[in-house]
Amino acid sequence: MNVVAQAALIFGVCLAGEAIAAILPVNFPASVIALILLTILLMTRVVKPRHIEGLSNVMLANMALVFVPVCTSVMDKFVYIKPYLLPFLLICVATTPVVFLVTAWTVQLVLKLQRRKGAKDHA
Repeated sequence: MNVVAQAALIFGVCLAGEAIAAILPVNFPASVIALILLTILLMTRVVKPRHIEGLSNVMLANMALVFVPVCTSVMDKFVYIKPYLLPFLLICVATTPVVFLVTAWTVQLVLKLQRRKGAKDHA
Protein backbone atom coordinates (compact mmCIF):
# COMPACT_ATOMS: atom_id res chain seq x y z
CA MET A 1 0.00 0.00 0.00
CA ASN A 2 1.48 3.35 -0.95
CA VAL A 3 1.82 6.25 1.47
CA VAL A 4 -1.13 8.18 0.01
CA ALA A 5 -3.46 5.21 0.52
CA GLN A 6 -2.12 4.75 4.05
CA ALA A 7 -2.74 8.43 4.79
CA ALA A 8 -6.25 8.13 3.39
CA LEU A 9 -6.90 5.15 5.66
CA ILE A 10 -5.62 6.91 8.78
CA PHE A 11 -7.43 10.17 7.95
CA GLY A 12 -10.58 8.16 7.26
CA VAL A 13 -10.39 6.67 10.73
CA CYS A 14 -9.82 10.18 12.14
CA LEU A 15 -12.84 11.44 10.22
CA ALA A 16 -14.94 8.58 11.59
CA GLY A 17 -13.75 9.55 15.08
CA GLU A 18 -14.83 13.14 14.45
CA ALA A 19 -18.26 11.96 13.26
CA ILE A 20 -18.77 9.73 16.29
CA ALA A 21 -17.65 12.52 18.65
CA ALA A 22 -20.13 14.89 17.01
CA ILE A 23 -23.11 12.60 17.63
CA LEU A 24 -22.21 11.57 21.17
CA PRO A 25 -24.36 13.22 23.85
CA VAL A 26 -21.25 13.93 25.96
CA ASN A 27 -17.99 15.66 25.08
CA PHE A 28 -15.34 13.10 24.17
CA PRO A 29 -12.12 13.76 22.24
CA ALA A 30 -12.41 12.65 18.63
CA SER A 31 -8.72 11.74 18.57
CA VAL A 32 -9.25 9.21 21.37
CA ILE A 33 -12.23 7.74 19.54
CA ALA A 34 -10.10 7.47 16.38
CA LEU A 35 -7.35 5.68 18.32
CA ILE A 36 -9.89 3.25 19.74
CA LEU A 37 -11.33 2.66 16.26
CA LEU A 38 -7.86 2.04 14.80
CA THR A 39 -7.04 -0.33 17.65
CA ILE A 40 -10.25 -2.27 17.03
CA LEU A 41 -9.52 -2.41 13.30
CA LEU A 42 -6.00 -3.70 13.97
CA MET A 43 -7.13 -6.24 16.58
CA THR A 44 -9.85 -7.64 14.31
CA ARG A 45 -7.32 -7.70 11.46
CA VAL A 46 -9.58 -5.59 9.23
CA VAL A 47 -6.51 -3.35 8.94
CA LYS A 48 -3.17 -5.11 9.00
CA PRO A 49 -0.07 -3.40 10.43
CA ARG A 50 1.52 -3.45 6.96
CA HIS A 51 -1.35 -1.26 5.72
CA ILE A 52 -0.20 1.67 7.89
CA GLU A 53 3.45 0.83 8.55
CA GLY A 54 5.02 3.09 5.91
CA LEU A 55 3.17 6.24 6.95
CA SER A 56 3.62 5.39 10.63
CA ASN A 57 7.38 5.22 10.16
CA VAL A 58 7.40 8.57 8.33
CA MET A 59 5.29 10.16 11.07
CA LEU A 60 7.49 8.76 13.84
CA ALA A 61 10.65 9.94 12.09
CA ASN A 62 9.27 13.48 11.81
CA MET A 63 7.45 13.69 15.14
CA ALA A 64 9.68 16.49 16.40
CA LEU A 65 8.21 18.83 13.78
CA VAL A 66 4.80 18.49 15.42
CA PHE A 67 6.11 19.93 18.68
CA VAL A 68 7.70 23.06 17.20
CA PRO A 69 4.42 25.05 16.94
CA VAL A 70 3.38 23.95 20.43
CA CYS A 71 6.70 25.01 21.96
CA THR A 72 6.64 28.39 20.24
CA SER A 73 3.08 28.97 21.46
CA VAL A 74 4.09 28.13 25.02
CA MET A 75 7.03 30.53 24.79
CA ASP A 76 4.75 33.20 23.34
CA LYS A 77 2.22 32.80 26.19
CA PHE A 78 4.79 32.33 28.96
CA VAL A 79 3.64 35.49 30.72
CA TYR A 80 0.28 33.76 31.36
CA ILE A 81 1.87 30.45 32.34
CA LYS A 82 4.49 31.87 34.72
CA PRO A 83 2.23 32.14 37.82
CA TYR A 84 1.32 28.45 37.45
CA LEU A 85 4.81 27.19 36.65
CA LEU A 86 5.66 25.79 40.10
CA PRO A 87 2.40 23.83 40.54
CA PHE A 88 2.72 22.58 36.97
CA LEU A 89 6.28 21.37 37.53
CA LEU A 90 5.32 19.72 40.82
CA ILE A 91 2.47 17.88 39.13
CA CYS A 92 4.81 16.77 36.34
CA VAL A 93 7.43 15.53 38.80
CA ALA A 94 4.82 13.71 40.89
CA THR A 95 2.96 12.05 38.00
CA THR A 96 5.90 11.03 35.81
CA PRO A 97 6.93 8.10 38.03
CA VAL A 98 3.29 7.00 38.18
CA VAL A 99 3.11 6.94 34.39
CA PHE A 100 6.39 5.00 34.22
CA LEU A 101 5.16 2.42 36.74
CA VAL A 102 1.78 1.94 35.10
CA THR A 103 3.46 1.59 31.70
CA ALA A 104 5.93 -0.97 33.05
CA TRP A 105 3.18 -2.98 34.71
CA THR A 106 1.12 -2.89 31.52
CA VAL A 107 4.07 -4.13 29.45
CA GLN A 108 4.69 -6.93 31.96
CA LEU A 109 1.02 -7.94 31.85
CA VAL A 110 0.93 -7.95 28.05
CA LEU A 111 4.14 -10.00 27.87
CA LYS A 112 2.74 -12.47 30.38
CA LEU A 113 -0.50 -12.78 28.40
CA GLN A 114 1.44 -13.24 25.16
CA ARG A 115 3.60 -15.97 26.70
CA ARG A 116 0.48 -17.70 28.05
CA LYS A 117 -1.18 -17.49 24.63
CA GLY A 118 2.01 -18.78 22.97
CA ALA A 119 2.10 -21.73 25.36
CA LYS A 120 -1.54 -22.57 24.53
CA ASP A 121 -0.84 -22.33 20.78
CA HIS A 122 2.08 -24.77 21.04
CA ALA A 123 0.24 -27.24 23.29
